[in-house]
Amino acid sequence: MREIRVSRFGDPGVLEQVEVPTPEPGEGELRVAVKAAGVGWLDALIRRGDGPDVFAVEPPYVPGGSVAGTVDAVGDGVDEDWLGKAVLTHAPGGYGGGYADTVVALPDDTFPIPEKLDPRHAVALFDDGSTALALLEKTPVAAGERILVMPGVGGLGSVLVQLARAAGATVVAAVRGEEKAAIARKLGAEPADYSAADWTGEVLARTGGHRLDVVFDGVGGELGAASLALLGNGGRFSGYGMSSGAETVIGDADRARLSVVDMAQLVGFWPDNARRVREILRRAAEGTVTPVIGRTYPLAEASAAHSDIEARRYTGKSLLLP
Repeated sequence: MREIRVSRFGDPGVLEQVEVPTPEPGEGELRVAVKAAGVGWLDALIRRGDGPDVFAVEPPYVPGGSVAGTVDAVGDGVDEDWLGKAVLTHAPGGYGGGYADTVVALPDDTFPIPEKLDPRHAVALFDDGSTALALLEKTPVAAGERILVMPGVGGLGSVLVQLARAAGATVVAAVRGEEKAAIARKLGAEPADYSAADWTGEVLARTGGHRLDVVFDGVGGELGAASLALLGNGGRFSGYGMSSGAETVIGDADRARLSVVDMAQLVGFWPDNARRVREILRRAAEGTVTPVIGRTYPLAEASAAHSDIEARRYTGKSLLLP
């Protein structure tokens, strides 16, 4: 089998395809022939050695998490009804193992893909869609509220935009460039280009000068800090990412006037993740949520996928196709 291995932290060039023996599923395990694997900012941060502590790994390791494929073998104690099913899963042990053409997984971490749902759509929603649901459960939005999603048309952000719009909120999507602005409009959001010097002024222009009720921040750093001033007193700030390379630093004054949750919330989502995965797959199969899928790459070109992510040459969710 083929897998992508990181032998040391570094630039995208450290991602190397290697050949290893195809594993046999052990007792209580199943094996999946992978058709698509998700790629995201978190993978790039971890590869550089800049990942958050909750996803700490040490080289050598196989990056990635979510995969879609077909069960082609089961171990002792696993129901043979799994054989031939189209599924979503993760390799056991938390983060890692997804950049491969074969993954051994546990039935409890494996979900059948609804017949009406494209496996590529399913894998694009596996982590990002379930996390978007969790973020909105932790920080709900109501009809008529004004919210900012930053970034607004990435894999997770594009789902947040759709879910918030469905709840009746007015959504501003932070984007870079006209291509991404067009996607934001298609999703029902007002775009604001956060590469502009006065991007916060553009956000306020989109809301008619009104302060925001909620900010969902997946960028962090200086941009995340700047977004705090957009919130009115009593507003809610939800930090879920650090694509800038650093989390948003929130001072005491803002903590006193706002309701704040940071990236520590992500760990609390895991115990109830299965329910949310099933829910987002149901919505996708019904057509009420559709992932934005940008570029797809052969497995061997994982380094190109990471380069494009870091250069922001992508929209929506990027996928590897073994």
